[in-house]
Amino acid sequence: MINVGFIGAGNMGHAIMSAIIGCNKDAKVYVYDIYAPSLERAVSIGAEGCANAPEVVKKCRYVFLAVKPQQLDELLDSIAADVTADTVLVSICAGITDEYIASKTIKGAKVVLVMPNTPLLLGEGATALSRSENVSDEDFETVCSFFSACGECAVISKDKMKEIIAINGSSPAFIYLFAKAFIDYASSAGIDEEAAKKLFAKSLIGSAKMITDSGMSIDKLIEMVSSKGGTTIAGLEKLREGKLEQTVKNCCEACTKRAYELSK
Repeated sequence: MINVGFIGAGNMGHAIMSAIIGCNKDAKVYVYDIYAPSLERAVSIGAEGCANAPEVVKKCRYVFLAVKPQQLDELLDSIAADVTADTVLVSICAGITDEYIASKTIKGAKVVLVMPNTPLLLGEGATALSRSENVSDEDFETVCSFFSACGECAVISKDKMKEIIAINGSSPAFIYLFAKAFIDYASSAGIDEEAAKKLFAKSLIGSAKMITDSGMSIDKLIEMVSSKGGTTIAGLEKLREGKLEQTVKNCCEACTKRAYELSK
């Protein structure tokens, strides 16, 4: 049995915790959150509540730091005395480096940096991971297994962990806003909202599968849908007039800029 601890049980912490509890039967999950309703919600899905953050660290080899970056300093100060050379700290704090976490806990701390997303709740997560030099292959594979059981994982260079946030961590919110615009249009045109939601959501899922499984480039996939003089071309022209691609780039750059502002 692997003891896995969570300090923080907000939306993302809860999503990861739910995934581990649902997908990894060899894991025993412990949790602490200062906010009682979040702690109670975690306990209700099978985690064991702890009285404080140091208790989580004492009980667990793998400890998820699932708090907001602005709360991290206070948390690390509270657990530093209990972090050992065996503790693997798994941080989901945007912009925070492994060097900073080590500087606040112990020299040579084992740190895995993770950027997950909320679709983990449905077993469809997309998670980017990197590690500090002292994390063993075995420990890193264990952390990766928590996520690969419930979605896709990609190991990336730790100096790109801020840039990746826009691609998988924050991107669900961007996709939801995109979807909302289409569903709102359907409602304005007198189409049943639930029918539009089902059709557009399935179109997103199918399009994603075409990207990953068809073997075609994205440009080719666009071409497949676009008949000369047809409806798709008319719509694409408006998206290009509105500079959709530049807007998406601006969105990603703003997301990355904020990650660097939070960086420590």
